[in-house]
Amino acid sequence: MQNADHQAYLAALQWHIDQGIDEILELEPVTNRLEVVKVPAHVPEAELKTRERPILQSPSQTPAQANVATGLQKLKDQARELAAKADTLEDLAKAIQGFDGLDIKKTATNFVFSDGYPNAKVMLVGEAPGADEDRLGKPFVGVSGQLLDKILACIGLDRTSEDPKTGIYISNILNWRPPGNRTPTPQEMEIALPFIEKHIALADPEFLILSGGVAAKTVLHSGESISKLRGTAHTFAPKTLEISKKIPVVATYHPSYLLRTPSQKAKVWQDMLFLQSLRLSL
Repeated sequence: MQNADHQAYLAALQWHIDQGIDEILELEPVTNRLEVVKVPAHVPEAELKTRERPILQSPSQTPAQANVATGLQKLKDQARELAAKADTLEDLAKAIQGFDGLDIKKTATNFVFSDGYPNAKVMLVGEAPGADEDRLGKPFVGVSGQLLDKILACIGLDRTSEDPKTGIYISNILNWRPPGNRTPTPQEMEIALPFIEKHIALADPEFLILSGGVAAKTVLHSGESISKLRGTAHTFAPKTLEISKKIPVVATYHPSYLLRTPSQKAKVWQDMLFLQSLRLSL
């Protein structure tokens, strides 16, 4: 029962994240937002000031926090150097496998790099492997992968096809499964960013699909929710390397989110039709 409650809490938190509710505005819940708080006229001014809500200020960085920030920057720089040296997808896979800057590597079972046809015109990027992906060593398998295959088939894409026009190349930002299928941390995504940006550059697709809010926010360098990022065309603009080619990007909901919220399937269908219109226009 305790495990079921834990999973329910995680699902509720993930729903809030998917809806873009990822910031705390108050330290305490407001029980009645319509209530008008009146201060008695006889309250002395000195006492009134003590009742005012204090302004939250960012504390100065402690030595421990400074060390963490420095360590994070070193890992990001190391990842960037390794990614820059990779000239092929095989080189990149070896570089990621040899990189020890992500602790999730220690708890994962298998390295999950990619699936599908590397020369396909369309590439899809998710956030991280799940339990099935970790077990099989391939991205987007299991129930969510089956749903993804059905979604892609609706616009004529198939991961088993070796035709550049009908095939699709699939990967994730993280190549190791986070413990317990938890959401990747911002720090993990920052460290892995050079690898996925180089992965996209080496695959050189004509179009890019970002599956899920975490993937969309990371690759697009945006603080917007997936509900706001979907429905419009973006352009791949990497932070860690320079490319001259402009790659159109479409963001959409993750298949695992659709399994929990089937009502959003219609919006993913709209996103796929939008992608199809972009493909036909070029």
